[in-house]
Amino acid sequence: MRDPTHRTERWADAIRQELGELIEYEVKDPRIGFATVTAIELSENLRRVRVLVRVPGDEQQKRTSLARLAAAEGFLRHELALRLALQRTPAISFHLDQASAEP
Repeated sequence: MRDPTHRTERWADAIRQELGELIEYEVKDPRIGFATVTAIELSENLRRVRVLVRVPGDEQQKRTSLARLAAAEGFLRHELALRLALQRTPAISFHLDQASAEP
């Protein structure tokens, strides 16, 4: 039997890569700014994904970017399902990556 942690890590890596490309090239909302996916935390049952992003700018710009990313969740889930051939696409929540925050 395969290690379920390894499976989760593989899916998290694939989701991180696809979300990064989707946000950079496909999401057309200029209010998102230059959001960069820094990490993914995927639940073991693959139902929820917590996306950590780094967004340049002041606090207002960061809040606006997070709100616009949340508004694009439906589009992003749909595209993930198509690109990764997922039967069930995880719910996506976006959070600022505090570890890579500017000093």
